[in-house]
Amino acid sequence: RISISCLLPASWHFSISPVGCPRILNTTLRQIVVIGILAAAASLLYYSLVVIRNKYGRASRDKRFHRYLARVTDTEATDTNNPNLNYGIVVDCGSSGSRIFVYCWPRHNGNPHDLLDIKQMRDKNRKPVVMKIKPGISEFASSPEKVSDYISPLLSFAAEHVPRAKHKETPLYILCTAGMRILPESQQKAILEDLLTDIPVHFDFLFSDSHAEVISGKQEGVYAWIGINFVLGRFEHTDDEDEAIVEVHVPGSENKDTILRKRTVGILDMGGVSTQIAYEVPKTVSFASSQQEEVAKNLLAEFNLGCDAHQTEHVYRVYVATFLGFGGNAARQRYEDNLFTSTVLKNRLLGKQTGMTSDSPYLDPCLPLDAQDEIQQNGQIVYLRGTGDFNLCREIIQPFMNKTNETQTSLNGVYQPAVHFQNSEFYGFSEFYYCTEDVLRMGGDYNAAKFTKAAKDYCATKWSVLRERFDRGLYASHADLHRLKYQCFKSAWMYEVFHSGFAFPVSYSNLKTALQVYDKEVQWTLGAILYRTRFLPLRDIQQENFRGSHSHWRSFSFVYNHYLFFVCFLIVLLSILLYLLRLRRIHRRMLRNSSSPSLWIEEGLPPQKVTGPL
Repeated sequence: RISISCLLPASWHFSISPVGCPRILNTTLRQIVVIGILAAAASLLYYSLVVIRNKYGRASRDKRFHRYLARVTDTEATDTNNPNLNYGIVVDCGSSGSRIFVYCWPRHNGNPHDLLDIKQMRDKNRKPVVMKIKPGISEFASSPEKVSDYISPLLSFAAEHVPRAKHKETPLYILCTAGMRILPESQQKAILEDLLTDIPVHFDFLFSDSHAEVISGKQEGVYAWIGINFVLGRFEHTDDEDEAIVEVHVPGSENKDTILRKRTVGILDMGGVSTQIAYEVPKTVSFASSQQEEVAKNLLAEFNLGCDAHQTEHVYRVYVATFLGFGGNAARQRYEDNLFTSTVLKNRLLGKQTGMTSDSPYLDPCLPLDAQDEIQQNGQIVYLRGTGDFNLCREIIQPFMNKTNETQTSLNGVYQPAVHFQNSEFYGFSEFYYCTEDVLRMGGDYNAAKFTKAAKDYCATKWSVLRERFDRGLYASHADLHRLKYQCFKSAWMYEVFHSGFAFPVSYSNLKTALQVYDKEVQWTLGAILYRTRFLPLRDIQQENFRGSHSHWRSFSFVYNHYLFFVCFLIVLLSILLYLLRLRRIHRRMLRNSSSPSLWIEEGLPPQKVTGPL
């Protein structure tokens, strides 16, 4: 027996018993029907909960994923008609020329955990908005009054692409690098003064005194590190368990708990003249001496990429060191200078003529087998012929690392904080990529054993065979005879710099050599614009916070209304069912009362007599 009472819509009570139900609805079946109805209602509630969770719980995760994909594949032309799009301009004034880069980004999403989504502007033909002019700005050291005229074509080029209505709110940064650093400070100031005076007269860009400066090699390295990690999405916060994370001691907050966040990548960049290394130092560092600590202050950069200086989630401590003379071409020049001097000195002391004629050349283990070369200095020539001995070449160039016995040091005895090799990742650019890919065709994931074997085989191959392979187009399209001749030396140099100079173990497997990231050449200017515009989202965040409570209430109301709807639906469904059952019970009772004599006859009982009045 099931007894049910209800106060709505009226106060009533009834009971359901097996007798009062249809024959086909026995006790077990009725229980199944009730359970089925309740299960259906619960399923509807569960389904609504799943839909709501999918809509709101995964929204931010999907947004980050799609933004990440957009950074990888977005090569569409920039929509200059979009009023919510902002722009920024960076001029890279290098030693050989100046290049202008135009960047754009949508309105900040208001989340203080996220950085601006900056990307390079693309024109109608989907090409990056970039322009380069020569010579370098340092060539105007003796005539600084001509600098603004020199740089004017670059700014006019940017003004044509940035919408006119956006000019006054578009920041312009003119950042000078290596060429300007070697000039006297007075000449640097004269050049910058001319820019600050004349540019605001002819252009409406947002350009203040702090927007034109000569940046240090350390700043340039930090900007390059920021740019690479931004493109790789390493500054985004994630709850994905598959993401590599690192435990960070935030500078200035040693008494607080450590932060777990995405692992950033280090960069290795070997150019023609210099080699640079930059990577995050997540843990608090220690020093072997006070002198080492003093040196470290110039190599460690601590900065906050977040828009709120009081928030520490985007505080990074990065080690940056640049080594002049350790680039591939400069290293070969140092090697040849040393070889020339030592050969001439030995010939003089021992009365020999080694290398003085092509018939008795100096046997150079760093040249491919039977390759010929010569060194000219002060009217003298030393002739070389390669023996292609990779291991001997490595031994000869090891002293050029200038290593010391002091702990935590690298090239030239410069301080280098410890690298957590088991939980780190590095990208190698320029010569690191050329050495592994142009000839050896093994760029990408670096493996020391495979690289060593390939380099040994290449060095030991006769020069005539290498030339034949070159003529058949078996090497990279931009590989030339210069690359073929000095590939053996540069392979040994890259190997020694990485494993001996920077002390990476031979078993290290987290180095990727690359020319581009996601098919794009990442410039340090991207890191510069990201760092220098880090405070811009504050206004958007304040506006978003104002709307945040309302949007939160709307989302809460949406969830609440869905639950309320399904509860009301369940109540109405049960009320209808109960009402129908009550009507059926009343109907059956009436039928029973009207057909009671027939029932008695069927049971063989005489009908009752009604006693009348006497």
